[in-house]
Amino acid sequence: MSKFSKSNNKKKKLVIVVSKGTIDMIYPAFVLATTAPTMGMDVDLYFTFWGLNVLTKKGVKSVKLASVGNPGLPMPNVLGMLPGMTSVATSMMKKRIEKYWPSVPEMIQMIKDSGGRIHACSPTMGFMGVKDDDLIPEVTDIVGASTFLGWAADPDTITLFI
Repeated sequence: MSKFSKSNNKKKKLVIVVSKGTIDMIYPAFVLATTAPTMGMDVDLYFTFWGLNVLTKKGVKSVKLASVGNPGLPMPNVLGMLPGMTSVATSMMKKRIEKYWPSVPEMIQMIKDSGGRIHACSPTMGFMGVKDDDLIPEVTDIVGASTFLGWAADPDTITLFI
């Protein structure tokens, strides 16, 4: 029996906590969230802290790549401190990404179209001053930590923190 086979009638679920709002952190979550439904899994993404910015009307169009403190970038860290390097690094990364994946707004729509649910963290909204009207329409709802913990406690749930 495959490790992905269902041992009961319950559908497997993938829950991803998205806590960072940079390109290199958003795309892994989105790739997993668009792949899981093809494997018969339900998907919930819980956006909190800096990840919440991606769910705002302004933030969804301005996701960047941090050029400082990102040891995975193929350039010396000191260059990342130069004025304009975040824009340069972001532009380069977006050009490379577009060869493999859709844009951030398109990925969000793909998640919704596949039945995935996108949740905004209510305490983080208060902390960051984000209002309901600031959120993109693809947001399913606004929930708190107790709701997330209810999903994560399910034994048929895979929970990832990105």
